[in-house]
Amino acid sequence: MGQRKRVFDLLRTINVASCQCPAHGYRGNIQVSNATPLKDYAFEIKCSTVRYGLGVTREVGQDLVNMSANNVCVMTDPNVVKLSPVKTTLDSLTKNGVNYKVYDKVRVEPTDTSFKEAIAFAKENNFDSFVAVGGGSVMDTCKAANLYLSEPKADFLDYVNAPVGKGKPVEVNLKPMIAIPTTSGTGSETTGVSIFDYESIHAKTGISHGALRPVLAMIDPLHTLTMPEKVSNYSGFDIFCHALESFTAIPYTDRGPAPSNPALRPTYQGSNPISDVWARFCLQTLQKYFARSVYQPDDLEARSCMHLAATMAGVGIGNAGVHLCHGLAYPIAGNVKSFIPKDYGSEPIIPHGLSVVMTAPAVFRFTAPSDPDKHLEAAGILGADVSNVKQADAGAVLADTILKYMETMKIENGLQSLGYSGGDIPELVKGALPQKRLLSLTPLSQSEDDLSKLLEDSLTIY
Repeated sequence: MGQRKRVFDLLRTINVASCQCPAHGYRGNIQVSNATPLKDYAFEIKCSTVRYGLGVTREVGQDLVNMSANNVCVMTDPNVVKLSPVKTTLDSLTKNGVNYKVYDKVRVEPTDTSFKEAIAFAKENNFDSFVAVGGGSVMDTCKAANLYLSEPKADFLDYVNAPVGKGKPVEVNLKPMIAIPTTSGTGSETTGVSIFDYESIHAKTGISHGALRPVLAMIDPLHTLTMPEKVSNYSGFDIFCHALESFTAIPYTDRGPAPSNPALRPTYQGSNPISDVWARFCLQTLQKYFARSVYQPDDLEARSCMHLAATMAGVGIGNAGVHLCHGLAYPIAGNVKSFIPKDYGSEPIIPHGLSVVMTAPAVFRFTAPSDPDKHLEAAGILGADVSNVKQADAGAVLADTILKYMETMKIENGLQSLGYSGGDIPELVKGALPQKRLLSLTPLSQSEDDLSKLLEDSLTIY
């Protein structure tokens, strides 16, 4: 009898001491339905394996040997192919006896045409693995080449996001892909997203599926020392908006419908407690290192920290997603007229980070009522004094904070400085409307008039 009493006393002790959080603290009669709920109830975090460190690129040849790679596609662009990141990569492959061919025709801000050219090269050579050395354009092009080599009978639009394409799930096994980023912005080395300009609609769209993720992301800060000032500047604002948008995206429990099968849960799931941690980390890094990394190009500490932040932001957005800044950015970049930025060649182009940040002040003034506390928290992490700010002023405070960063980085004064006028707004709205995957993650619903107003407010920003 005494032994039985000790058992019950032990059970009572465990019951009192056990976790009292909302998930475990309730001990009533819990009823769990087998019916699929209307809203999602779970999130999952997936990303590439990340290896970070000065000089890690020299290990890539050994990694490919470990993968039993015999015919490797090294993909890069016409600028990066001349620089040390590609040389280091090829030296490692040669040293380890790995057979490879180089494709160096990737277009910065790729199009469906440039994607198809890279896909044709991959199919002609029947590669068994891929290495992408470059910025987001290179990594996104490499993902597409890998996908359509692995499913050679697929039509190009089969995997492109709806409503532009069919948005079919990827059911084939892709070849191993290693990503070696040379810029600090896109985070594409950890995501299952591949973005391109679809020329017929003058807007960006993409392919989104977890199967596209590289198996390994090699984050080597030494490569950031080759980044010109404007590339560092604009790509940094991609980190900036990745962090802010994933942090303020619709909560994962508000996104619907819930998937009938976990394999159908989308890549972009909404903000969640884990992605929020990475968003905060990125905002802290930007506050401390962004200006240093742009204006002190030999500051290895600053550039190393920004390089890591890009990857961390990639993990966050690769699961939580982004929303209005990116949704509006795609037609802004896709309808470029004559803007030619320094350090990006001689062809008209609006770099992705620039197109994204142009509407950020207007966007976060608009979204702030959805969660004033989060918007104020973001402004505070970025350096604003929010101690006595009213919730009603959250959007204005975050917008002013963003503008201070844009002014410090000498960002152009709104869409007019990129060649747009009020007469272009209907066409830009038309290009934003197909971005349903992104617009649906915005914490407030938007009408066409709302999108027009955001673009009008972004024609001049200072």
